[in-house]
Amino acid sequence: MIEPGNPDLSIGKQCKLLSIPRSSFYYRPKGETALNLALMRQIDEQSLETPFFGVRQMTWHLRNEGHQVNEKRIRRLMGLMPIYQKPNTSKAAKGHKIYPYLLRGLRVERPNQVWAADITYLPMRRGFLYLVAIMDWHTRKVLAWRISNTLEADFCVDALNEAIARFGPPEIMNTDQGSQFTSFAWTDRLRRSGIRISMDGKGRFLDNIFVERLWRSLKYECVYLHAWETGSEAKAGVGKWIEFYKRKRPHSALGGKPPAVVYWLKKNETQPGQQEQRVA
Repeated sequence: MIEPGNPDLSIGKQCKLLSIPRSSFYYRPKGETALNLALMRQIDEQSLETPFFGVRQMTWHLRNEGHQVNEKRIRRLMGLMPIYQKPNTSKAAKGHKIYPYLLRGLRVERPNQVWAADITYLPMRRGFLYLVAIMDWHTRKVLAWRISNTLEADFCVDALNEAIARFGPPEIMNTDQGSQFTSFAWTDRLRRSGIRISMDGKGRFLDNIFVERLWRSLKYECVYLHAWETGSEAKAGVGKWIEFYKRKRPHSALGGKPPAVVYWLKKNETQPGQQEQRVA
C-alpha cells in the first residue's frame, strides 16, 4: 500500500493520498494463509446470501462444501469480517453510550433527512482492508468513503467530516453499535453538528439494510471480479465503481435513475430558491 522508498512521495503524503491515518502505516497485522483467505471469501459470499447464519451454521455449510473446518476457526475468521456477523467489531466501546434506533416508523422522504454508515471488509490477494461508506438513506447516494487497514475510528470520522463539509449535516445518522460508531470521536462530531444519533438494535443488520445492499452490489459487481495486490489498486477500483454507482448505475428503487441524479433533483425540490447544483 505504502512505498517507504518512493523518491517523490513521503510516507505522510502517500497516507494522505490514500485517505488513511499515518499511524496505519506502522501497524503490522498478522498475515492470513491462502486457505484462510479463500475461506473468508466463501464466508463473505455466503453471508450475502444468508446473513442470518451464525458460526455454527456457517461451519456446517462449509463442511457440506467439503472443507474440514471447526467452529473455533470459523469464529475467528468471521470476527475479521465486519459485514453481517460482527462478534468483535460491533461491540460498543467500553463506557460509551448506546443510542436508540430512531428510524422505526419514520417516513424518510428527502435528502439529508437520514444518513447511514457501515463498514465492510475488502478481500485482497494477500490480506484484506476495511471500507466505510456514508450513504443518504432516501436517495442511496454514497456521500463519502474511506479505506483503512485497521478498525480504528479515525477513517470513519474522516469520511464523516468530508460528507458534512460537502453536503451539510443530516438530521439523523444511523449506524450499528460498533466501537467505531460508539467512540467519542464519532459521536462528538455528530453532536457538535446537531445531528441526532440512531443505532441499530443488537444483531439487527436489517436496520441498516440499504448500506447492506450497497455492499452486496459492490462485492458482486467489483470486488469479487478482481484480486487486488495493493491498497492503491483497491482504492482505485472501489472509487471507480462508486462513481459508476452514483452517476450511471440505474437503481430500481429510484425509478431507474442513478442515486446522484435523484439526490440533487430532490434536494433542489426541497430548496426551490437554490440554484441547481452539479451532480457530485
